[in-house]
Amino acid sequence: MSTTPHYSQFKWTFSTLGCHDLSLEQCCTLAKKYGLGFIEARALEGRIDLPKLFEEQFGTPAALNDYLTKQGIGVSCFDTSLKLVGNTPEDREAFLEFIPWAEATGTALLRIFDGGTPTTELEGEVLEQAKDTLAWWNDLKSSNGWKVDMAIETHDCLTPSPAFATLVEAVGKAPTMIWDTHHTWKKANESISSSWEALGSATASVHIKDSITKPSARHPFTYVQLGTGEFPLNETLETLVTANYQGFVCIEWERMWHPYLTPLDTAFDKAKELNWF
Repeated sequence: MSTTPHYSQFKWTFSTLGCHDLSLEQCCTLAKKYGLGFIEARALEGRIDLPKLFEEQFGTPAALNDYLTKQGIGVSCFDTSLKLVGNTPEDREAFLEFIPWAEATGTALLRIFDGGTPTTELEGEVLEQAKDTLAWWNDLKSSNGWKVDMAIETHDCLTPSPAFATLVEAVGKAPTMIWDTHHTWKKANESISSSWEALGSATASVHIKDSITKPSARHPFTYVQLGTGEFPLNETLETLVTANYQGFVCIEWERMWHPYLTPLDTAFDKAKELNWF
């Protein structure tokens, strides 16, 4: 009998980056095959312009919600391309196109990137741009009574904990975050415990993946099968258990950007073998 902990308290989900060529129906079928109740929607049928795709296929947000309800699958997050730092009016308009679909489907989160570059000092124009984007969003969210929230992924300028602490101090409260555990560990060289201490109370979703220190086409590392690389997966999941975290945990299998990765099913099979879900 396996002694691996069973992390059933988490709301397991997966990024459709791992199966970007599939349709929504095929993604729902895949989720149900592995007993997963949610998908994180980034790409479908090779496209990332999801509001346009949904309009073509479903016509209205209500129709999309009806479809997902019948499938028994929720959307944990719609992944947009907006950046907290360095966005344009056109970028903001593209982001807002996701709102009706998120509101209709009861989706809690709209992912945005932090933008910029990793640095422990968040200051000057970079900090001002971050504050402006958050003020813009908070005003719109409040005035429209939207339930969905913007969630900032630790991808670049907010990967170091001191930078995140600076933003919190500047805006008066912690914005909702998506903790990409691999980015804070690899880009900021932070321990899992340090990142969780800084981000934990603001974290609504956690991204996990694994890698080895071997350069690939896009990075100074190579993504590998879950549990076979250098990333401290067990420590990460145990940290979440100890904290009684009950939010989303997302297997972010980035096959769309890294085609050397094996099909997403293999990551799910490994997760089942590790008794994660």
